[in-house]
Amino acid sequence: MAALDTPQPSTLRHAFGNVLSLFILLLIGVLAFSIRLFSVIKYESVIHEFDPYFNYRVTQFLTKNGIYDFWNWFDDRTWYPLGRVIGGTVFPGLTLTAGTLWRILNTLNIPLSVETVCVFTAPIFSAFASWATYLLTKEVKGVGAGLTAAALLAMVPSYISRSVAGSYDNEAVAIFALIFTFYLYIKALNTGSLFYATLNAIAYFYMVCSWGGYTFIINLIPMHVLLCIVTGRYSSRLYIAYAPLVVLGTLLASLVPVVGFNAVMTSEHFASFLVFIIIHVVALVYYIKGILSPQMFKVAVTLVVSIGLIVCGAVLAVLIALVASSPTKGWSGRSLSLLDPTYASKYIPIIASVSEHQPPTWPSYFMDINVLAFLVPAGIIACFLPLSDASSFAVLYIATSVYFSGVMVRLMLVLAPAACIMSGIALSEAFGVFTRSIKFQLPGVSQNSPVNAGDTGTVIQNDVVKTEKSEDSLKERPSRKNKKKEKDKTERASVVRQIEKRLLVLPLEASVIAIFLLVLLGAFYVVHCVWAAAEAYSAPSIVLTSRSHDGLHVFDDFREAYGWLRHNTEVDDKVASWWDYGYQTTAMANRTVIVDNNTWNNTHIATVGTAMSSPEKAAWEIFNSLDVKYVLVVFGGLVGYPSDDINKFLWMVRIGGGVFPHIKEPDYLRDGQYRIDSQATPTMLNCLMYKLSYYRFVETDGKGFDRVRNTEIGKKYFKLTHFEEVFTTHHWMVRIFKLKPPKNRIRGKTKKAKSKTSSKRSGTPKKNPWH
Repeated sequence: MAALDTPQPSTLRHAFGNVLSLFILLLIGVLAFSIRLFSVIKYESVIHEFDPYFNYRVTQFLTKNGIYDFWNWFDDRTWYPLGRVIGGTVFPGLTLTAGTLWRILNTLNIPLSVETVCVFTAPIFSAFASWATYLLTKEVKGVGAGLTAAALLAMVPSYISRSVAGSYDNEAVAIFALIFTFYLYIKALNTGSLFYATLNAIAYFYMVCSWGGYTFIINLIPMHVLLCIVTGRYSSRLYIAYAPLVVLGTLLASLVPVVGFNAVMTSEHFASFLVFIIIHVVALVYYIKGILSPQMFKVAVTLVVSIGLIVCGAVLAVLIALVASSPTKGWSGRSLSLLDPTYASKYIPIIASVSEHQPPTWPSYFMDINVLAFLVPAGIIACFLPLSDASSFAVLYIATSVYFSGVMVRLMLVLAPAACIMSGIALSEAFGVFTRSIKFQLPGVSQNSPVNAGDTGTVIQNDVVKTEKSEDSLKERPSRKNKKKEKDKTERASVVRQIEKRLLVLPLEASVIAIFLLVLLGAFYVVHCVWAAAEAYSAPSIVLTSRSHDGLHVFDDFREAYGWLRHNTEVDDKVASWWDYGYQTTAMANRTVIVDNNTWNNTHIATVGTAMSSPEKAAWEIFNSLDVKYVLVVFGGLVGYPSDDINKFLWMVRIGGGVFPHIKEPDYLRDGQYRIDSQATPTMLNCLMYKLSYYRFVETDGKGFDRVRNTEIGKKYFKLTHFEEVFTTHHWMVRIFKLKPPKNRIRGKTKKAKSKTSSKRSGTPKKNPWH
């Protein structure tokens, strides 16, 4: 009894390991949260970029009016005069998550503002994403790899760029949902538990609510299921992990208003249904094989395969009919641009005009994942030693994410978790080999080793013979002795594993040097990640800074312009600008805009692009027909801000010309080159965008030198006839112009008639028009 009461050393070691792992995970969560606070520490607690301002405005409406008004909200301040149904056109996951957090905090008497909750939502969920990465990698390769992968994800720059404090976009919660959904799928696959399979469907539902990238999940998991079937790895666990996801997950996804029947009607989801049919055919074949004789099984398989082919043919015929009836073959424009990188530039310039939809450069990989790019191949090799269902999924995940990240720079965000998982596996395996090599060569360890390397063959042979005998004895008589033999079998297996590890021993000096180099590599990664978080990705786009010989300069022109609009214009005034600034204008100036960042109506955006590309009078007529009162342009020629409207102007021409054929891109180019100097074309020099950007620009330095284009402008002195300048910010970055009212023709005719009458009364002779 005393022996039973005494805790075993292995049990204490296991318990200590669990406590240590929990403590490390807490530290990783704190690291993930704190490294994203540079934007608040260096600048202020403010929403970043463009899309987050719309999400913040929607969250304000939700917390103020409630969930039912949110679903039925028709926003008349966007896309005038069309408007927008907010509840049916947004992914509500981020908004509902932040609104729930705000309500919980206020219930606990923690009176934080909605803006503060929105600012810190992304750092909080980055900690959750790190813990989800630990769980996923643990299912693939163990605790050590999981902790390493979690630490890497907490700092990876690609994820930091979308999750710094203030980055209140859908990806803030979607990356956590993505990783957690994959974890629950692998957990259900490893355990065959219907409970985890149901949780997997619920996590998938949360992912659908959060981000349009959910289609990556509903295509990657069917690909893995099909891979397992083709390679002969089908099992009941695979069926349990997949079938509930398709049935329950699709039903839940269709409840999201922005998705609706697209969950069953678009080509992005057809792969999951096809694999769903295939796995049922395979399950039926395995079931029949278990209850029939070999002869009857061949007949039954022929029948099942024939029926299955007929059913698949019918399903494919229906799918082909549905796809053929769609001009885009059932795919959305963004999905087609992923499958064919040239599609957007050919047919949908509005998608190609977005900078984050461009292919990445090689330096961007080193910037966003750094040394992980060199560790990923080693992690892939480690996944094949040995290959399991979970490790094959990890390999498939990294392969697909590498492709998609090469098509669109925004999807580097999807690559980051996969790269961290693979790098965590590689580092964990490498540290295991090197530390084991040092351990086996330390004085006193080799003498106390229970098995020598020379006894390997004998032990393995004896183990095989004893295993066969134990299996025969187990079949003959189940008893306590069989349990003892089973225990002996487990012990022998552990001895064999220890021998195999012993065979991987490297020289002591090489192991020490290798560990030192790995630590040095990790230190370099940490330094790079901290620099990226503090300098590259912490600056909010709404407040810009630059350093020069005389110190730090802050450019707060955007808020200055939006504040002027809010305080100096009427509530019902309409503001026209390029679609990039629509969300910010609505949220910060509280004014109605013509287009915004939702980009759902290409014709409406093309109308604004055509106005900007047209001469002043024609542009005035277009804007006047839309009840526009103010036009806002962003200009960076004075301070060197490159993301201004002049640099975006060719996209306005292309988008406008795609709907209105009289706008032709070659008219704005000189010998195929885009110029704004004296060699610019007359069409370029007389378009509205040029005039609004460079109006009075020559007064700044007497030359009109554009610091972004590094040239003097071509047309320096001109006057506006249909627009008047009402406000220009301190650094000339935002300029606001007002449409002049139309001339009163009736009043003009009356004056002319009065003048004629007076001339007759005075006896003035009428002039001969031919003289």
